[in-house]
Amino acid sequence: MDTVGQGRKVAVIGLGAMGYGMASSLHRKGFAVAAFDVRPDVTRRFADETGAVAPPTAGAAAKDAEWVVTVVVNADQTADLLFADGGVARAMRPGAVILSCATMAPDRARAFAAAATALGLDYVDCPISGGAQRAAQGALTVLASGAPQAMAKAEPVLGAMAATIYRLGDEAGIGASFKMVNQLLAGVHIAAAAEAMVFARRLGLDLHRVYEVITASAGNSWMFENRMPHVLDGDYTPRSAVDIFTKDLGIVSDMARAAKFPTPVAGAALQMFLMTAAAGMGRDDDASVARLYASVSGLDLPGAKTTEKTT
Repeated sequence: MDTVGQGRKVAVIGLGAMGYGMASSLHRKGFAVAAFDVRPDVTRRFADETGAVAPPTAGAAAKDAEWVVTVVVNADQTADLLFADGGVARAMRPGAVILSCATMAPDRARAFAAAATALGLDYVDCPISGGAQRAAQGALTVLASGAPQAMAKAEPVLGAMAATIYRLGDEAGIGASFKMVNQLLAGVHIAAAAEAMVFARRLGLDLHRVYEVITASAGNSWMFENRMPHVLDGDYTPRSAVDIFTKDLGIVSDMARAAKFPTPVAGAALQMFLMTAAAGMGRDDDASVARLYASVSGLDLPGAKTTEKTT
């Protein structure tokens, strides 16, 4: 185990695919990690794996921690966790730092930073990118912004969780804005990759050869390379769920409408994710957009049989 953390206490609240890996990375770096999830079995599993005490509540995890890393789904969950009656912000010691990792609209991040400041806490807006595997490796990309003193205090924890840290500005909301640009592209790329792969199926091509050729060609994207193996394997176990992109592209749509800025390509991708969710796949892997394309086209994909349409 590394000694970078020197036994200093950090709370990680939210042990999903990303949060669990982040907590594990912090533990390996020598931090005293108090990890909590609303699922008691997950909280106990982390405690059993690390030899830590399983905190009974989020507030107990946050008590006396120098840092509290929140890895929940969205802004509403962040608000409830931190600032609702009994929220963990009031359990934190003065001067402690909140590192908020959920993807959210910039105005929500700014509001949370103001609320934290009023309670004598520091707040870093630090959405993350990279996926569960990189989270477990301590190799995430972090898009961070916040007041200089908050950013300085957060450095040890950010360094333990991330391979790349972008320090993007001196106020909360800037990191969130960068993340929404990323999510616009990520959602569009997943939808486009799914469309291309099922189009290849309509053309009667070997999908494994399609993957081989495209990943070596100009049409490749990180999302094509990362997500299309799920289609090839017929495995839609959620690494990142369809519902994540209905949320994130919905935020993009709201922000664009408020700014009177057109986002027709992102809008089309949003509709594909919404249709996939409406078809009952909202909690499945976001590569399930390919299954929607296959369904409406009457095509088979690996692991999913449909009746193929004839023309």
